[in-house]
Amino acid sequence: MKSTFKYYYFISIILLTAACSSDDSVEIDEEKPTITVNYTAGFPQGCALLTRGETYNFRAMVTDNNELAAYSIDIHHNFDHHTHDDQVTECDLGEIKSAVNPLIYVENFTIEGALTSYEINIPVTIPNDIDTGDYHSAYSVTDATGWQSRTSIDIKIVE
Repeated sequence: MKSTFKYYYFISIILLTAACSSDDSVEIDEEKPTITVNYTAGFPQGCALLTRGETYNFRAMVTDNNELAAYSIDIHHNFDHHTHDDQVTECDLGEIKSAVNPLIYVENFTIEGALTSYEINIPVTIPNDIDTGDYHSAYSVTDATGWQSRTSIDIKIVE
């Protein structure tokens, strides 16, 4: 019985030692990706006026220290004057109102090719029949290890 106990004790010590050892050659990504519209072609800029029926290219630069994985664009109404903790600028808002037929655009995209820098460039047509008023345009980017960054921009959709 004592030799069986010693055998299991010895095996347990070996397994624990192997499980607890670390491989220092593995680099842990502790950096979030970045996202910005603050460059010449970035769109929309804060407080931009977008006209119903027009098509606009929504553009942002995203970067990461290792590898980008995906991004999303979310355009939604701000008729209740809510805010996001990551808003770039503050704009003059219209009156609070109820949504009747708001624009809701939410799309997710994959970034292929193990890139560390990428320009988002997505055409979006503003429908003719949606509510005019205050909206948010939000970009989100995720890197290959799951870190995420986002930014929100106040825009206005007009006739």
